[in-house]
Amino acid sequence: MPDARMGALIAKALLAGAMIAAISEIGRRLPAVAALVASLPLVSVLGMILLWRERPDAENMAAHAEATFWYVLPSLPMFLMIPAMLRSAWPFWLALLAGCTLTVALYLAMTQFGPRLGLRL
Repeated sequence: MPDARMGALIAKALLAGAMIAAISEIGRRLPAVAALVASLPLVSVLGMILLWRERPDAENMAAHAEATFWYVLPSLPMFLMIPAMLRSAWPFWLALLAGCTLTVALYLAMTQFGPRLGLRL
């Protein structure tokens, strides 16, 4: 029988999957509403709640929230690049791959240069 930690992990995975499924279903009828729901920091908020329950440490939570802010920034250009590529007749999978590649490159740049600029990541 799985222990309590395994049960909590399974519950977290099911919750994340349910959120993704809900966004997908909403997006079939209301793309803008699905985009709004997807843009809400639900995963971050839930992650903070679960992290706080496991380790109620104010400094740890502050560092987590601040790092989350700085890591969101490198992901934003992807959400402009993909639609621009799709509207320029790029295939979806290639546009998605290019957007994800850009995001990974920007994450790497953030981890490389962020601390040099005084960011706590």
